[in-house]
Amino acid sequence: MGQKMTFDELREAKDLDLGHGEWLEVTQEMINTFADATGDHQWIHVDPERAAEGPFGQTIAHGYLTISLLPRLMAGLVGVKASMGVNYGSDKLRLTAPVPAGSRVRAHGKLLDTQEKGGGILYRVEVEVEVEGGDRPALVGTVLSLVFP
Repeated sequence: MGQKMTFDELREAKDLDLGHGEWLEVTQEMINTFADATGDHQWIHVDPERAAEGPFGQTIAHGYLTISLLPRLMAGLVGVKASMGVNYGSDKLRLTAPVPAGSRVRAHGKLLDTQEKGGGILYRVEVEVEVEGGDRPALVGTVLSLVFP
């Protein structure tokens, strides 16, 4: 699972399938904690009884919770020996399916390309977050990371 590489190997990497990360259960406790942190207590996220009668049949994770899990979900996809790395942004992230409370998700990635930037290397990873047993990904897009030697 994933690719371990040196800084120089990353510099040359392109069109590299990174495989799948590990499964992560998205619990109701995680959803509630995220709701508390963001102030988004919409019933589809935090009220299991009401959500059972709603459009998804149960509570679902916030879309931004799914996005915020990307560093954790992608951690096993690519490893670079670097002094520091930062999230640089994203391109065309789309939330394409709900993540039900209690479901498991994992990321699949493809390293698209790299470029020199400010003494580091900026790399772009096309990512999909899949829901176990789902028929479409919960998230699709491209994530940008910047690492320094």
